Amino acid sequence: MNELKTFKTMSDYTDDDFKETMRSAIKLELILCLVAIPALWWKLGWGSAALLAVGALISGSGLWEWLRLMSAVMVRMDAGGETKPMALILIGFFLRLGLAVVLLYVSLKLLNGSVFALAAGLGLGVFCLTIQAIRLMKAWTV
Repeated sequence: MNELKTFKTMSDYTDDDFKETMRSAIKLELILCLVAIPALWWKLGWGSAALLAVGALISGSGLWEWLRLMSAVMVRMDAGGETKPMALILIGFFLRLGLAVVLLYVSLKLLNGSVFALAAGLGLGVFCLTIQAIRLMKAWTV
């Protein structure tokens, strides 16, 4: 993990710090997924491991899309009157949501694994964001 940066106030937290926090959450999710998939494969079979991977892929892509969307919003806010169109980012965001629904449906129909593994994969992004939030709270209180 990266060295923990300390913040005196909330206003010290910059756009680049936000981007780094999101990237760290995505990296943590990837590491946890790479550790959990072989263990789940060994314990519950390949179907459950695949469902965990599908859930983690959907969750990680959601974090990535939020990073892109919020970065575009921050650029628009900083630009003031000089705004750039966000149509491509919004189209990508909603296409990813639709693809996630299709991927969930297909994986549940075709992969005979534990639904709990899929739920764990989907929750992995929230877990990683929570870890990053705890790290930020530690940086603000130290």
